[in-house]
Amino acid sequence: MSASPHAGAGKPAILVTAADLAPQALQLLSDYDVVYAGKTPSEQDIVSLCKTHDPVGIIVRYSKVGAAAMDAAPSLKVISKHGSGTDTIDKAAAAARGIEVVAAAGANAAAVAEQAVALLLACAKSIVTLNARMHGGHWDKATHKSTELAGKTLGLVGLGAIGRKMARMADGIDMRVIGYDPYATDLPSYISQVDLDTVWREADAISLHCPLTEANRNLLDARTLAQCKRGVIIVNTARGGLIDEAALLDAIRSGQVKTAGLDSFAVEPMTAGHPFQNEPGILLSPHIGGVTQEAYVNMGVAAAKNALAVLSTAKQG
Repeated sequence: MSASPHAGAGKPAILVTAADLAPQALQLLSDYDVVYAGKTPSEQDIVSLCKTHDPVGIIVRYSKVGAAAMDAAPSLKVISKHGSGTDTIDKAAAAARGIEVVAAAGANAAAVAEQAVALLLACAKSIVTLNARMHGGHWDKATHKSTELAGKTLGLVGLGAIGRKMARMADGIDMRVIGYDPYATDLPSYISQVDLDTVWREADAISLHCPLTEANRNLLDARTLAQCKRGVIIVNTARGGLIDEAALLDAIRSGQVKTAGLDSFAVEPMTAGHPFQNEPGILLSPHIGGVTQEAYVNMGVAAAKNALAVLSTAKQG
């Protein structure tokens, strides 16, 4: 936990719940002392830093920001997410205290959509398994058949910036795209808007791109997975809490789900001994869908601009 080496005396503070921020974002914040919480800050670390520095803004990358942190920073005006998902911020507590919560929606859309497509292709083409077999000296051409995605149906849950980008790429490889999002309007012609039951029933592959709420926690569970086509592919680059992990594991083992490509999990970091780690039907990546050099800059700049916009309005008020 450390303050910026360029911190100036008397400047209001902005706390970053990480060890760094893109230089382009820091340039925008030159009128503020930027305080870093470190690589893996705990909630208590953030509360302590709030008590010490009384920031006017918090840029959230890692850990959670709850009521205790907000109460420790009486000057706090804005909590700005370095990304699109705000489930790590207690939004009800913020609203009760007049603190605005903003997100960098769309800043990492290309990165996450590309990761989702990569996981989908890896699942369909057995990329990981065949790579391991080749490195082991095997040549499985005579015995292996992968899945062709052209002509298959991709079901998207969530049609925001990320879901739409994935839809465009899927359309480019001649997949039929259906999607569910009660808030989506002005969809391109290659996305057919349907209800959730239709997604479960018709999709050959399902990719999740919605925020996590209490209403959709465990959206994919034993009941909904049973409604899907046998041999469906599941991709999740959104939030781990959208999937009942025990139910997914059962569905993989029964063959109801052919393969799953997952970039987010109910508990992160994943702990040693998690049953997914020994399941060849599940491809894993450590929640890095939005972690590209380009997205790092885009999210940092957007988070800084969003925070500054709220702080500027607060000053005028």
